[in-house]
Amino acid sequence: MSVSNTRKKEVRPIHPGEMLREDYLPDYGLAVSGLAEALGVSRQTVNELLRERRSVSPEMALRLSRLFGNSPEFWLNAQRAVDLWEAAEEIGHEVKRIRPLTVA
Repeated sequence: MSVSNTRKKEVRPIHPGEMLREDYLPDYGLAVSGLAEALGVSRQTVNELLRERRSVSPEMALRLSRLFGNSPEFWLNAQRAVDLWEAAEEIGHEVKRIRPLTVA
């Protein structure tokens, strides 16, 4: 038995960059340069992530999870939620035209 979850989410999910910017950096007293150094990436990479112009990659998820003590799945799931919401906004009207298959 499956449960249908077809309701459209009305509000865009929180981008991982916003989480970092609003929650993690202030709590840990980090600036862009400190976060970049701790993660072993460039300041530009961190800045683009914080400005929500870059997605969290699996590699970045591993770095963030190690630094903050949570799981890589936490970061990837947050990114996935944003990606799916944006895709639905972009091509949702096309997807609605697809007729679901039924078992013969």
